[in-house]
Amino acid sequence: MTLRLTKIAIFLATLIPLAGLAWKALHDGLGANPIEVITHSTGDWTLILILTTLSITPLRRITHQYWLIGVRRMIGLFAFFYGTLHFLTYIWLDKFFDIHEMLKDIAKRPFITVGFSAFVLMIPLAMTSTAWSIRRLGGKNWQRLHRLIYVTAILGVVHYTWLVKADLHKPIEYGIVLSILLLYRVGVWASEKRKQRATSMPLRSRV
Repeated sequence: MTLRLTKIAIFLATLIPLAGLAWKALHDGLGANPIEVITHSTGDWTLILILTTLSITPLRRITHQYWLIGVRRMIGLFAFFYGTLHFLTYIWLDKFFDIHEMLKDIAKRPFITVGFSAFVLMIPLAMTSTAWSIRRLGGKNWQRLHRLIYVTAILGVVHYTWLVKADLHKPIEYGIVLSILLLYRVGVWASEKRKQRATSMPLRSRV
């Protein structure tokens, strides 16, 4: 029951940024460049939710709050949701589905290619975020596939860094958080490898 209420609370909380944008749009609060405001907001929340998803495993291990794993999938799906809004803002509101203009943009601005690559990698993650997919793929194959989230996060930070160019405050913050999360995983992986080597070594007889 507590997990269900937590999921409802998270569901409502993750809709707050979208509700805020809708409120601003209805009350002329998006400023002189509403497309830019929507683009940055949806992009920010995509990255925030990706990093939140990546932080679930370390938090669960450090705090022993094992219920956290039950909300990771929902947060990941909301990251994809905001990523989709971010992508649609570009191809619809900004470019009006003009393929020629988008191709010119890709040629001139590599950050768009990087961002698009990050979004494409999120698609199989969202499509396989079900219990049926885990059973179908098998636990290990599913885990391998979902390691794409690391690549997505890295590409997302690079995309943001190349986009803003001058004011790197936010991209650097995201990059620091991502670096900490990746270093933690490298540390856990190295520790597990050491344990495996230690247990696989033949026991020496005591003199």
